[in-house]
Amino acid sequence: MASLPPHILVINDEQDVLSLFREILEDEGYRVSTLTYPMTELGDLRILAPDLVVMDMIFGGEDRGWHFLQQIRLDRETARLPIVVCTAAVRLAREAKEYLEGMGIGIVLKPFDIDPFLAEVRARIGR
Repeated sequence: MASLPPHILVINDEQDVLSLFREILEDEGYRVSTLTYPMTELGDLRILAPDLVVMDMIFGGEDRGWHFLQQIRLDRETARLPIVVCTAAVRLAREAKEYLEGMGIGIVLKPFDIDPFLAEVRARIGR
């Protein structure tokens, strides 16, 4: 029996960005789910059971993504979930780079080139 391709959850508050990520990742053979907001309950994340999360840090001008990242890392069941932050918040990402990398979180700055983005996804997902 063939195994399913890795499942990637993409979280971003812009629908056109979600569509772009879906197209890029599905072209690479990944299964993709999308959300326009960070979850408030990690139980929902456990149910979706992604192999990787690609997410922004800023939603509607607020750093809700940052809080969601910390929630994921503090929870025993999701602490090791691979994450790639893909954000246009360059200053925030640079200030938090050492912290994010210390938590095993990849960083891709927008606008991004597809090949380096996919390389980061492959590195985090182990494929």
